[in-house]
Amino acid sequence: MMRLGGRAAAASVRTLLVLWFVVPLVPLVLWVFANRWTFPDVLPQEWGFDGLRSAADAGAARAFATSTALALSVSAIATPLGALAARALVSGRVHLPGVVAAILFAPVCLPPFAVALGLDVLVLRSGVASSVAVVAILTVAAIPYTTYVMRVAFGAYDRGYEEEARTLGASRATVLRRVQIPLLAPALSGAAFLAFLVGWSDYIVTLLIGGGRLITVPILVASFASGAGNDSVVAALSMFALIPPLILLIVLARIGRRSLS
Repeated sequence: MMRLGGRAAAASVRTLLVLWFVVPLVPLVLWVFANRWTFPDVLPQEWGFDGLRSAADAGAARAFATSTALALSVSAIATPLGALAARALVSGRVHLPGVVAAILFAPVCLPPFAVALGLDVLVLRSGVASSVAVVAILTVAAIPYTTYVMRVAFGAYDRGYEEEARTLGASRATVLRRVQIPLLAPALSGAAFLAFLVGWSDYIVTLLIGGGRLITVPILVASFASGAGNDSVVAALSMFALIPPLILLIVLARIGRRSLS
């Protein structure tokens, strides 16, 4: 009976969590396909694809590609850097690890607006390309998250597998490819996901440092939402912003289940 009660409680919690995330998305999905929806009607009075067409005309595809490239770049750089930093901190090879950890996690405490506004002048005077500067700054912003995830992973990591592989004659590259990466794959995927979110969802750094030359999905959503606005267009652009992280989250959840089984 206690086991059945525990299962029922777990199922109830999962159902509540699903409803918590899904219910707010229902009006958003309805707005995407609503040409006209006014109060007090519960459902749109006129269905259609005007919002999707307007979003496409506003450059949603190009903004989607820019956001994807930006997020993937940040993830590809911040994940290995965070892994290296975490390994160094856990292994005790770093002098004054508390100070180094404080420096690594400092970007979380700093206001993004102040950082971007201060670095904007430096970027302009140094002549660095805006796209490179945005990737660099967002990578620094993502490193605390990747370092934290990998630090927890390395804390539970058994280095005996590496030593055994070395004893059997494996090279460093083989140990990395055949031992470290497979054992740390769940943590690496989680760190990469967080770094991807930092690059994908950023607005302030991309707007200020990019100087309006990098049009991403968040910038496009904010521009339409802050103006007179068309709710169906904002809803369509918001859906574009939700789809990639949602797909990645589902993929990571399946990978995690397979690794546990």
